[in-house]
Amino acid sequence: MKDFFSGHSKIYASFRPVYPDALYHFIFRHLKNKSTAWDCATGNGQVAKILSAHFKEVYATDISQQQLDHAFRAHNIRYSVSPAEQTSFHDAQFDLITVAQALHWFDRDRFYREVKRIGKPGGLLAVWGYALLYIEPVIDTIIMDFYNNTVGPFWDDARRLVEQEYKTIAFPFEEIPAPPFSIDVQWTLEHLTGYLESWSSTQKFIRQKGINPVDAVAETLRKHWAEGESKKVSFPIFARLGVI
Repeated sequence: MKDFFSGHSKIYASFRPVYPDALYHFIFRHLKNKSTAWDCATGNGQVAKILSAHFKEVYATDISQQQLDHAFRAHNIRYSVSPAEQTSFHDAQFDLITVAQALHWFDRDRFYREVKRIGKPGGLLAVWGYALLYIEPVIDTIIMDFYNNTVGPFWDDARRLVEQEYKTIAFPFEEIPAPPFSIDVQWTLEHLTGYLESWSSTQKFIRQKGINPVDAVAETLRKHWAEGESKKVSFPIFARLGVI
């Protein structure tokens, strides 16, 4: 199990982007029933929060208790610590299983076997992620340099699957083609730098070198970003939806 987020769970909960309603609407319209859902690798519970408004029961798991400590609470969400690949859930329990920005960390063969065990026949597995953000050309160039060169050596190899938008992974389900989506938000520079600090590669850099590399990139970005100014930030979303 790879846990790269427990040590900075509060930062993660504060600065990670929120997925658009259009993504959920696409998933929900292909569902036959909305009784029970499992949000796997729930992190701060942002997906579980949305699911709780549409399902009678939502089960949300993560390998990090620290992440769950900062998760959204609702009466019909049951949080627990569990790996993706082996759970205590019943056979054919879930109408929908979701994995947001986490499938690349899993032992996918074992996870898929678990999905087929605990998913209801005809239920759905929805997995998605988001690519590197873009803002405007000069800022995008600075962020790309930070991504590739400053913290590039500190990314886990699994990050390449995100860069490939999950197109290269096996997905042993009857697939429903998914359109592209986008997260579009207005961020200040402070929010952007908080997000950069939440990267697993940034945290690994800090642990190994004892300094925060975001401080230097923030100084460079300030030359192009006025104090208090908000800019549009976009994250392309890629998704795969399969029938269990």
